[in-house]
Amino acid sequence: MRELFAETPLQLNDHLSVRYGARVWLKREDLSPVRSYKIRGAFNFIRKALQADGGPDTFVCASAGNHAQGFAYVCRHFGRKGVVFMPVTTPQQKIDKTRTFGGEFIEIRLIGDTFDACYAAAIDFARENDAMMAPPFDHMDIIEGQATVACEIAAQLPEGETPDLVVLPVGGGGLAAGITRYFEETLDDGAFLFAEPAGAPSLAESLKAGKRLKLPRVDNFVDGAAVAQIGALNFDLLKHFPPDQVLTPPENAICVTIGEILNTEGIVLEPAGALALTALETLPKAELAGRSIVVVVSGGNFDFERLPDVKERAMRYAGLKKYFILRLPQRPGALRDFLELLGPEDDISRFEYLKKTARNFGSILIGIETKSPENFPRLTEAFDNAGLGYEDITENEILANLII
Repeated sequence: MRELFAETPLQLNDHLSVRYGARVWLKREDLSPVRSYKIRGAFNFIRKALQADGGPDTFVCASAGNHAQGFAYVCRHFGRKGVVFMPVTTPQQKIDKTRTFGGEFIEIRLIGDTFDACYAAAIDFARENDAMMAPPFDHMDIIEGQATVACEIAAQLPEGETPDLVVLPVGGGGLAAGITRYFEETLDDGAFLFAEPAGAPSLAESLKAGKRLKLPRVDNFVDGAAVAQIGALNFDLLKHFPPDQVLTPPENAICVTIGEILNTEGIVLEPAGALALTALETLPKAELAGRSIVVVVSGGNFDFERLPDVKERAMRYAGLKKYFILRLPQRPGALRDFLELLGPEDDISRFEYLKKTARNFGSILIGIETKSPENFPRLTEAFDNAGLGYEDITENEILANLII
């Protein structure tokens, strides 16, 4: 693997170490050539395939994210043709990056509106063209490749230091299965914590049920870890862990982490890359104090076009922004009266007339930002005292998605 890239750094993070009163190490997989750990599994899978009688002439994968980019990079390294199937809805930025990494050895085919349709087309192509499918996570060679993260961690820690806690992000489970398997003889099971987004807790739900489950619905915001069903082989390697070792931070909390790490450390993380760090934030600081903690930062393929959405979600989660629908009387001075209810730290970020509900009243959508979450109870109390009709729609998912 060193033929492709140098080991990614294991960095002691002063900011987080001070916060938790611990030694917090970040394994920076966002600094690989493709800005994620996925290159490791792809390399090991293709390397082993080529050792077996020279391997196939063509490899295939279905992915719109990090697996496609790692796959493309490895195909170029070995000089083998790779065909990448992506949904038609894939952002152009991801298509361009995959093409850049693969160069002349990669062909990209845009098929279907969903990943399932894209994956089915990739399977058909592999079967009809005697090509080999490179799975994203559910294969022992992929798991073994991802385990090289653990191999590097063990070599990079100061001599004599063993981690008390290793926090791992989980999507399909290849990384978690590989790292826990590598450390199984040196670390107790209790030394591991797993992090899944609240909208895609496939490992957590499977552990609770005692069998591998497929989620009926997945929130795709944390796209690098939003998997409806953990890999079969991966679950077999992880099923002995208790469910309470899986933490499921909400998507909006992950946005807080992305913004904080960007502002304080200058590190650009994708949502899945911030997942394990966010899970750490949910733990009582007393449980972390004095411990040596390794957090795997799994990727940094962040599209900055998403930044406004990330900031919006982060402010809502932190209680610094709310949306209201107001019922204001249609008379001169009504808006001025409302503005006088705002405090010195309250700022209007959105104001939109929705519709006239009666002759003398109109509905207004208003977004308010403030500097402290304690300001909103004071503000709503002022609304009540003024007899103002309003509804807080900040956490109303249906209305918020429709209007905001």
